[in-house]
Amino acid sequence: MKHVSILVPAGDAVVGSIEGPHKVLSQVNDLMASHGQPPAFHIELVGLTRHKTFNGGLFTLHAHRTIDADFRTDLIIIPAPHGDLAEAVALNQAFLPWIVRQHQAGAEVASLCLGAFILAATGLMDGKKCATHWLGAQPFAAMYPAVHLVPEQMITDEQGLYSSGGAYSYLNLVLYLIEKHVSREVAVCCAKVFQIDIGRHSQSPFVIFQGQKAHDDAPIKKAQNFIEQHVSGKLSIEELASLSCLSRRNFERRFKKATGNTVAEYVQRVKIEAAKNSLESSQDNVSEVMYSVGYSDTKAFRTLFKRITGVSPLAYRDKYSRKAPALAA
Repeated sequence: MKHVSILVPAGDAVVGSIEGPHKVLSQVNDLMASHGQPPAFHIELVGLTRHKTFNGGLFTLHAHRTIDADFRTDLIIIPAPHGDLAEAVALNQAFLPWIVRQHQAGAEVASLCLGAFILAATGLMDGKKCATHWLGAQPFAAMYPAVHLVPEQMITDEQGLYSSGGAYSYLNLVLYLIEKHVSREVAVCCAKVFQIDIGRHSQSPFVIFQGQKAHDDAPIKKAQNFIEQHVSGKLSIEELASLSCLSRRNFERRFKKATGNTVAEYVQRVKIEAAKNSLESSQDNVSEVMYSVGYSDTKAFRTLFKRITGVSPLAYRDKYSRKAPALAA
């Protein structure tokens, strides 16, 4: 039986990312019991204090024990903090050496959603792949440049260190751990009980590209705004550099430093985001949408769209169209 420690963070947190794993792992034990088998997990909430309130006192969680107790665990689950992420990491500093010691003693560690910020603060993820909520990708990359951020992935597994994508996709990581430590059969059963799509591997279809403008480089912001206002045009790097009053080489260097994307990548992401919006809200066919964002090669457009979103243009429309028919009463 594996000992599972679900952390109760200091500061505010997404309570569902504490209660959710507890619920699903408890279901595993119930399934095992129904087949006359011993429980797979001994699940405990572990905090810095025995009692912690969240959401302005709306919820109170009671930890089974604190990290001051002398015990070994097999799996640590780090839930998602809520609010200012740098502050959340600072408030949870006391957890970091404890997580490292437990990992060095053989414990696996899994971060859920923005819990990746706390896991990365341990230094254990340096040089390794890590996922988090796509909304946190830019601050994560700035805070932890030594970590290989893969914001499009739903799950990462790096030698006993796990991370998951955003929001409720943490449930996919919980199912992954159940499959790994119990069985595929039990994981599938839990997926059916909780109605979780066990087949998801990417969070790309959920990403809303908002442009990386959390920087102070005014000429680059000017170029970004120009790109976003001219999605139907064919934009050249020379034109954008001239608009910014910079040489092409200096413009490309500063653009990459400010946004994290090359100029070509940024233009592509802006155009595909515009195409997504059109597929959601209009009745234009895929070719019309393609032309409206400045592409004329159908194969190239479909390939780029799928690379960025993880699905084809038609599959995206089927899933997200605002004009989809309502369910019959």
